[in-house]
Amino acid sequence: MRTTLPDRPRDREPFIAAISGNVLTRRNDIQVVKVVGRARELAAARSWLAAETGRLVLCGGEPGIGKTRLAQELAGHALALGREVVWGHCVETSGAPAFWPWRQVLKAAGADADVVLAHDAEVPQDRFRVFDAIAAALDRDGLVIVVEDVHWADEASLLVLAHLATHLSNVLLFATFRDPCPAVADLMRSAGRIDLHGLSADEVAELVGAEHAATITELTSGNPLFVTEIARAVEDGTWRADQPPRSVRDIVTARLGRLPEDAREIVRTAALIGRDFDLDLAAAASGQPISALDEATTLIDATGHRFVHALTRDAVEAALTPAERRALHRRIAEAMAGSTRYADVARHWNACGATEEARAWTIRAAQDAVAKLAYEEGARLYRAAAALGDSHEVQVALGRAAYFAGDLAGCVQAAQRAAELAGTPEQIAEAALVLEAAPGAGVNAIATPLCDNALRQDVSPATRARLLAQRSHLAFYRGEQHRLDELSREALRLARGDDRALAEALHARQEACPGPAGRAERLSLATEMIGLAHRTHSPRGAMWGSLWRVHALVESGELAAAQEELPALALACERVGGQVPLWHLDVVTACLAQAQGRFAQAQEIGRRAYDRMRVIEREPASGAYFALQCGLSCHLGPTEDGLALARHFHDPPPRFRLMSKLTRAFLLLRAGLRDEAVEYYRRCGPVAEWDLPAFFVLPGLVDAVLVTAGLGLTGDLRLILPRLAEFRGEHAAGNGVAYMGPVTLALGHGHLALGEHEQAVTDLTAAVEEASRAGAPAFAAEARWHLAAALRALGRDADAVQRAADRAIRTLGMTAFTTTELSSREHEVATLVTEGMTNRQIARRLVISERTAQNHVQHILTKLGFSTRSQIAAWMSTAPSSPADG
Repeated sequence: MRTTLPDRPRDREPFIAAISGNVLTRRNDIQVVKVVGRARELAAARSWLAAETGRLVLCGGEPGIGKTRLAQELAGHALALGREVVWGHCVETSGAPAFWPWRQVLKAAGADADVVLAHDAEVPQDRFRVFDAIAAALDRDGLVIVVEDVHWADEASLLVLAHLATHLSNVLLFATFRDPCPAVADLMRSAGRIDLHGLSADEVAELVGAEHAATITELTSGNPLFVTEIARAVEDGTWRADQPPRSVRDIVTARLGRLPEDAREIVRTAALIGRDFDLDLAAAASGQPISALDEATTLIDATGHRFVHALTRDAVEAALTPAERRALHRRIAEAMAGSTRYADVARHWNACGATEEARAWTIRAAQDAVAKLAYEEGARLYRAAAALGDSHEVQVALGRAAYFAGDLAGCVQAAQRAAELAGTPEQIAEAALVLEAAPGAGVNAIATPLCDNALRQDVSPATRARLLAQRSHLAFYRGEQHRLDELSREALRLARGDDRALAEALHARQEACPGPAGRAERLSLATEMIGLAHRTHSPRGAMWGSLWRVHALVESGELAAAQEELPALALACERVGGQVPLWHLDVVTACLAQAQGRFAQAQEIGRRAYDRMRVIEREPASGAYFALQCGLSCHLGPTEDGLALARHFHDPPPRFRLMSKLTRAFLLLRAGLRDEAVEYYRRCGPVAEWDLPAFFVLPGLVDAVLVTAGLGLTGDLRLILPRLAEFRGEHAAGNGVAYMGPVTLALGHGHLALGEHEQAVTDLTAAVEEASRAGAPAFAAEARWHLAAALRALGRDADAVQRAADRAIRTLGMTAFTTTELSSREHEVATLVTEGMTNRQIARRLVISERTAQNHVQHILTKLGFSTRSQIAAWMSTAPSSPADG
């Protein structure tokens, strides 16, 4: 199907070919549109369609340059190929409903926009469920989506466009915008771009004939819309070469002046409604019949309810006096009394100076936008309402909308302003609860005094419970671990009887019970949260309860029991919907796979989790994936993903910086990058001053033992081992992101590095039993491997232990232990080098000549690509290989 012009009287046809450079001719009474000056762009359009792959293409240029005409030509080619084409338009006025272009696209695609967009939200990330729903509704092979004028799009609609660009693999997205347009800058990374420019003099001549081509080219700079509008003037005899119009506005104003009064009145009213206007509304507000528009065919397109171009509408509006505008806006607002387009009604009331009515309708529009999860638009509208008349209620609502939009600065400002406007204790508390505790220090620096002030007020028990829960979260991120117990206990006590307060208090209390000492209580809290979720029909509550339970079981070394909990967690996550719950599920599933030695599955699911979350919140996505990479490196060695994150990791919040340095040092050492590992470890500062995050004390200490053992930092290692020994019998796992095995494995590793072989044998023997009981075969194999080394160092028989380790290493594919093979003798020598022995001491121990010992050491250095004995020691401590048979 070709895009053609609407039927019009023949004497108007020659120069009315839409809004771009084109020539309209007739062949056997059939209209044919020829596009002028766009051969390269049309070729690109055909290539996109021929490729049959998804992509986003952005088409930019000045008004009238032919963006829509190119989109029409693209659509025509697509239809000719049997492909489906749907359109959405962004509007120039500020009154469009949330997600307006996507509502049009969904409707055109046969989907119910109200159903697709109907989702509740409890946290900011829930909005991505809407984006996923839109993507699912439009995920059709070969679909072409055209969205016009994205420079006018609300921010939520732009986020949808970005989401679809990365999630629809077989859909072509074509979006037009006016240059310059900062809003599309972020889209450029995942899009192709076309920039349209003015036509040449020859191309203008092809449109209007040679007689006036040079003058028109100079006048219009080749802008196709201006060219065709002048061509119309030439055709209808109103063109004067001695007094040419200087803009499209001049032409439209003259054309408007020649219309009958009734047509002029309805056109002027329609212009204030928008480029796309409701016919009945225009007629009602103007007091003129719809039929009057029949006389305005040069201004209104064939649909009868759309100006031929946005510049046409602009020109009509510009011709109005201020008094005429105010009167028309009032009449339109009055005619829209029952409309649900709240922002549009507010715009008209505001334009006619009716501040009170404008504020009321703006608030209704903001509430509607937030209800539809268009938080950025909601925040904008609440700000507009505040400008018309500020209040505590408006600022609280603004703060919440800004928070859900990810605008933390706006959220902070709104909370502070709400506190200033608060007139009652409950309002003071409400202002404090606008802000939520976050890892970064900036928000918490404002939230803490607001919360402390609210706690001094006489508020209801439920409100006080929520404030205490908030203050407990703030204390957690501020490193005030000593305050968590008191705050969270009191919050939980006061919350009984109020489900919302109870849910928040359970979160706070769970956060206050880290590590082995709090595990039993966390399991109890998980059970209570699941019960609350069932009572209140809250899938999110069920998700959190299940997650807490899985985390606690992994930390207990009850991996099989944790695995059995995954179906219930998966069901809860599915009911919540969206990418973030699925990320939580993937993270803990990958952790369990890594713990149980299913490495390929762990890597695949872990990468999927990272890809899900990094487009939503990069910091937690990177943190969880990097932790998994560290866990996998214990047995596989570092991956490219792991090294990339180690070197280009985001700067974490202050509370987590020590942990970040330790984990980076650990992974870099696993990669043999000793100097880089030393640099990161030195940034950790003195061991005595370490303050690890509460939930990551055990993994942090395990990493520290492995790093100091591998680097030969025996002084620090002797300081760290007693701290880790307090947790003997426990398992190292922090918040279900990675499992680092029994604590006794790291203890045995540390004592082996110090040459304390008897203690190493004791710890490693326990580690074999604990890892086997937990169902962590790779960690059991690792423990056996080190146990064999410790036994050999004591002159004891290690063959059976070594064979058992080797079998498991081969079966599980623990490539970090098999990538470089040393002979049995070389392995013995390397072990003695790790103990700090000289060549002479090695010769005496093995009853060989010193020259032979020296040769063995040199062969090991050559095999491993090392240059120093300390590198052998580091490699043996962090990524040893299995000795070859014989």
